[in-house]
Amino acid sequence: MIRKLSLAAATAVALFSAQGVVAAESTAEIPDIPFSFDGPFGTFDEHQLQRGLQVYTEVCSACHGMDLVAIRTLGDEGGPHLPRDQVKAYAAAFPVNDTASNPQYVDPATGQARKLVPADHFPANNSMGAPDLSVMAKARKAFEGPYKLGINQLIHGIGGPEYIVALLNGFTGNTKDVAGNTVYENHIFPGGWIRMPPPLTDGQVTFADGSPNDVKHMSEDVAAFLMWAAEPKMMARKHAGFVGVFFLIILTTLLYLTNKRLWAGLKGKKTA
Repeated sequence: MIRKLSLAAATAVALFSAQGVVAAESTAEIPDIPFSFDGPFGTFDEHQLQRGLQVYTEVCSACHGMDLVAIRTLGDEGGPHLPRDQVKAYAAAFPVNDTASNPQYVDPATGQARKLVPADHFPANNSMGAPDLSVMAKARKAFEGPYKLGINQLIHGIGGPEYIVALLNGFTGNTKDVAGNTVYENHIFPGGWIRMPPPLTDGQVTFADGSPNDVKHMSEDVAAFLMWAAEPKMMARKHAGFVGVFFLIILTTLLYLTNKRLWAGLKGKKTA
């Protein structure tokens, strides 16, 4: 009996150690990036969101959809804030790369994709098997406190945009063949290998405002845009939270002063 228990304990320890090694190999440190929207008073940088939209349109949209985001929201204040005519022109020019996943955008008379309008959503794109990017910046996390207490998340946020930036900059240039498919080494992606080739190269996108267009800056711009796509009402939420805390402070102060005034006559009196 004792021998069996000892063998079971040894097996459990070995499995735990092996899992720990695997977890350690697939875990990489992701640096914090001082995005403008970080912190309780942070706001989105309108120009950065516009550059990120351009990167998504010219590079990412070929494989990744954004089915939960309405095109009309590109004109909302607090977001890219494009003029109405630009939003309309953008929608009309945006391609539907995967008509099978977007039957609502196919003209039944011609069988071809119709032009999109601002009321439409960004088309889904399942043809390449790539994940949708609508909530990617919220679905991923990069920061976690000791013993999963969330201390780092309280300070730095969940770290979704930082994860995206690190992933886009994490390619080493090495490749290998797995079951007839080429995979690319990326020290950020769990497991260290990813099917997506490096999507960005220096100078790939040219910005009208002359902003830097190296991989690092483009990845930060598109990560900021994806954060807005995942949480477009972040600024309104922060504003509502600040107003709520402000009124709670005023209410607490008034209640304290009222309580002090009501009991002032009895405070300090000694009973016989």
